[in-house]
Amino acid sequence: MAAAKMSVAELETFLRIEFPQTFGGDDVTIESADGETCLLRQRYSERMLRPGGTISGPTLMGLADCAMYVVLLSAIGPVGLAVTTNLNINFLRRGAPGQDVLAAAKLLKLGKRLAVGEVNLLSGTAPDPIAHVTATYSIPNA
Repeated sequence: MAAAKMSVAELETFLRIEFPQTFGGDDVTIESADGETCLLRQRYSERMLRPGGTISGPTLMGLADCAMYVVLLSAIGPVGLAVTTNLNINFLRRGAPGQDVLAAAKLLKLGKRLAVGEVNLLSGTAPDPIAHVTATYSIPNA
């Protein structure tokens, strides 16, 4: 794959304007993005928890989807209308309360109309994923 079309700073600026629901504050930050991979961090908040004190599925799915969007934009540039067409998540173990959640995304295939990738979700500094996601994005005609 080619070099990144958007730097982390460019991604942050674009997403604060185009996707303020998630990137308007400092809950989700982009730690790296290089056109092939990215790493996002969602800072821990009690709003992430479901009854029983574990990180909720909607929190994990949302972060995974954002990570896939970020890695795709880093590869193709500021195409705001690229959209999720499929997202499959496998919950592997409980996410620990009190820990940030990291989303490590990787583009597996980038075509003209579709992109396929995977995301591993990690709890804090633990090395084993708490969830694994595969996702497909539709890329609009240029």
